[in-house]
Amino acid sequence: MELAQVEAVVEVARQQSFTRAARALFLTQPTISSRIQALERDLGCLLFERRSRGVALTEEGRAFLPYAERTLQTVRDGLDALANSREATGGRLAIGSARNIGAYVLPSVLETFRRRYPGVDLQIRTGRSSDVLGMLLNDEVHIGFARTLVHLDLRSVHLYDEEIALFVHPGHPFTSGFGVTLYDVGREPLILYDPGSTYYVIINRVCQEAGIAPRVTMQLDSIEATKKMIEQGLGVSLLPVSAAQREVEAGLLVKVPILETERITLPTAIMFRRTRKPAGAVEAFLRLVEGIYGKQIIQSAESTAAAPSTDG
Repeated sequence: MELAQVEAVVEVARQQSFTRAARALFLTQPTISSRIQALERDLGCLLFERRSRGVALTEEGRAFLPYAERTLQTVRDGLDALANSREATGGRLAIGSARNIGAYVLPSVLETFRRRYPGVDLQIRTGRSSDVLGMLLNDEVHIGFARTLVHLDLRSVHLYDEEIALFVHPGHPFTSGFGVTLYDVGREPLILYDPGSTYYVIINRVCQEAGIAPRVTMQLDSIEATKKMIEQGLGVSLLPVSAAQREVEAGLLVKVPILETERITLPTAIMFRRTRKPAGAVEAFLRLVEGIYGKQIIQSAESTAAAPSTDG
């Protein structure tokens, strides 16, 4: 059974004439007749009753017609979806994101994208940066936002460095000076979140390099819980600046400079498959990110799709 045969059945049934159906489909009448006869042979039954003035569906034809119409509509819907996807007016865009990025950075980007391309079905998944890497490699998402990771099958473009800073309760003694040292921080009850995350690893590394053993009194599973503990004066914490911006503006937390220490940052990148040239909604989203961060992403994607390399 061929799609052209199904299309012929539907049009003949609509026109009740082989000649008018041929005209509607820009075909000859013998071509329409040939397609119908071939399908009838395959099905082993007659779909139309030939009359002196046109044709009519047989009982078998009436039973078959709804399925034929549904098949044609499904194909048309598929073609429309494909066209929309290529033109970024529809289709699906799946994005994986590290939790902090997904909670505090990505929403504003998605809001702009949704406003420009309301027909695109956005699907968001979050996890640790290593989880996002797995999502990309398993083709569960098209694009990933994570702390910069390297993999031969993925292209990673650096977007920005997320600053990690010390945050305390507004009434904490640290707020009275011009800053504190890591040794001062080491004497305070320290609240950390998500052991095993990139953030946690960096904090431990910074403390080890400074030769201090932090007094970790709480290990929580979210930044939101960590901020609430600081607000209650139960400890201090090193947090991504973007995660605490709202609380700082509301006077609930205070950012305290750490003296005699290099700026602590988490490099943040956008990642995607090397071998696939971006198109449709994926291309539209990458172009939006290019404009926001002033980075060259599309050209990198197109060049790596043509010739994979081993750089990260």
